[in-house]
Amino acid sequence: MELATTDQNAAKAFYSAVLGWAISDVPLGPDYVYTRFLLNGRTAASGCTMQEDERKMGIPPHWNLYVCVSSADETVKKAEQLGGKILAPAFDVMEHGRMAVIQDPTGAVFCTWQPKKHPGVGVVGEPGAFVWADLITRDPARAKQFYEGLFNWRIQVGQHDDSGYQHIKNGDKAIGGIPAAGDLDPKIPPHWMIYFAVADVDVTVAKATGVGARTFVPPTTMEQVGRFAVLADPQGAAFALFKPERRG
Repeated sequence: MELATTDQNAAKAFYSAVLGWAISDVPLGPDYVYTRFLLNGRTAASGCTMQEDERKMGIPPHWNLYVCVSSADETVKKAEQLGGKILAPAFDVMEHGRMAVIQDPTGAVFCTWQPKKHPGVGVVGEPGAFVWADLITRDPARAKQFYEGLFNWRIQVGQHDDSGYQHIKNGDKAIGGIPAAGDLDPKIPPHWMIYFAVADVDVTVAKATGVGARTFVPPTTMEQVGRFAVLADPQGAAFALFKPERRG
């Protein structure tokens, strides 16, 4: 998970206050610093300042989703064959890894990561860490075909679920989902929405709005699933919070 923002210092202050992240900055040039967000010493996410050409294109601040792959180059070839658009062909990120930027056939953008010295996040599922990702798209059927072909994910509607929400599984592990297209605001472009786990959604939303966040979806309970909210940080990058329902 990588934050692309217009104000890196403000973003560091915001996420430290809201999710409890510590900051580790890595200078990569005279005017460029890459930020690692740490949770109890483990990498939870990262962040950087958007490039000038991105701003000129009108791309807003956002969270990038990275998917781990064994070969960035082979994934690019397969993505093209499946109808994806390659926004950045596979390239080396120094000694850390090899990556590419891909737009799926429905318009959502994601990155792939072939690890070398940097394996990616070191913590998931805990409060303050990544827990889920939803693909927001108006063509779930086309998205299912693409991602199942690219990553061998299994994408299907859950048992006893009449909402049309499709669950994404990597092997036996549920990692995300695709909401029904009819539930989407037509003004919102296709994208991947990243969820971070929290101990209390309501408390975290109050804390976030107190330091400049906007609320898109207020704390909401999904029966037998959990409680969630969707926010935007002060620079405009959207993200979601989630606490699973306690079972038993």
